[in-house]
Amino acid sequence: MYVPTTAIRPQLDIRAQAPVPTRFGLFQMLVFRFGATTSPEQGLSPDHVALIMGDVRGKSDVTLRVHSECLTSEVFGSLKCDCREQLESAQAEIGRRGLGVVLYLRQEGRGIGLANKIRAYQLQAFGHDTVDANRILGLPDDARGYEPAAAMIEHLGIESIRLLTNNPDKVEALRALGVQIASRAPAIIQANPFSAPYLEAKRLRMGHAIPSLRDSAGGESAAPSDAE
Repeated sequence: MYVPTTAIRPQLDIRAQAPVPTRFGLFQMLVFRFGATTSPEQGLSPDHVALIMGDVRGKSDVTLRVHSECLTSEVFGSLKCDCREQLESAQAEIGRRGLGVVLYLRQEGRGIGLANKIRAYQLQAFGHDTVDANRILGLPDDARGYEPAAAMIEHLGIESIRLLTNNPDKVEALRALGVQIASRAPAIIQANPFSAPYLEAKRLRMGHAIPSLRDSAGGESAAPSDAE
């Protein structure tokens, strides 16, 4: 007998809820717990966050970003990636629209955890890119899962989303979990000298839909536009 994916998801519990004023406007913050801690040895948390602006229930084409935790950039200001800028760009766009959601998933380092991420950084300091560093450590290129995001979207009653992402694997993973993606919009951030190798590795080795550094240097516009 076929059992829909939504019928066998772990329990999603609301742990807390409150309005949170930000530089980008007032959001409602919901803290969800999804199942049990999946990787306690890696320090990954089962508690995830939805930042919601406006009434999204029953709405279609809701601007939404599924964002994975990045302590190094979002708290400590690391320049090795574009995570903080992508998060803030998503909040700013939702603020401009007055409607949308950021789902913040607690899966540091593409799901390998903080300690492993810093071990990978050490290997990158010796010239390995982000993919090879993970593989040298015996870790997957990307260990993230999007089941919590799909469960939160379902809980919020969103009919379909306009997904802010450069990652085609994220699109396919969410669709496989039953999320209706009406469109995709890129989240392009200008590279800096420290993030450039990481972004090139994501483009060349992980298939992310971002311009090459040569294209960026040529002055191409980085403004988001809807695309499938």
